[in-house]
Amino acid sequence: MTESYLSPLLISLKTVLTTTFITFFLGIAAARWMARYNGKYRSIIDGVFILPIVLPPTVVGFGLLVLFGKHGPLGALLNLFDTSVVFSWPATVIAAVIMSFPLMYMTSRGGFEQVDVNIENAARTLGASEWKIFWTVTMPLAWPAIVSATILAFARSLGEFGATLMLAGNIPGKTATIPVAIYFNIQAGHMDQALTLVVIVLVISFASLAALAYWKGKARKTVPIVPETL
Repeated sequence: MTESYLSPLLISLKTVLTTTFITFFLGIAAARWMARYNGKYRSIIDGVFILPIVLPPTVVGFGLLVLFGKHGPLGALLNLFDTSVVFSWPATVIAAVIMSFPLMYMTSRGGFEQVDVNIENAARTLGASEWKIFWTVTMPLAWPAIVSATILAFARSLGEFGATLMLAGNIPGKTATIPVAIYFNIQAGHMDQALTLVVIVLVISFASLAALAYWKGKARKTVPIVPETL
């Protein structure tokens, strides 16, 4: 594999793995909170969390560019520390996190909402702390949905293009992820290189979907067991 193929692949893998790690915890925290939150602002908060998935990625990218730009609120704050996010590798992670978060959040929330509250209440009557209930009762019961959410977030971050291009740009060896590299290879007429990168994305994406299908099939046959000792 030549450098023109290896560089976008390594950048994408580094971005996707970092994004999935961040999105995993952010999505679970938001989903668990919203699954039990019934305040009057529920619809508004839920809409904000889901909004990136219904907006064109370029619109999300423009918003991030304004936010992290030199004169943006976060950009100006980072300038105080002589740091900039725009056109840097962290920008690829930020864009991918924003775009993959809704999938992680929505799927995980569905899993948490399916957890029987009576089981959690039974654990409380036995004196278990909220933290212990979450890890020993809620998470095992919601785990199939969480795994599905993680795989979907992984696949979505791998294919992220519009927001990444707007915020991170196309800097070979630095911010040129596979989708960005495919676009610019096609623009430059390098169809063979673009096709190779397309095949790489297809293989990784298909493997992700196959893993998701396998997990769902396995989850249907497995009944989560709630630990007896709380």
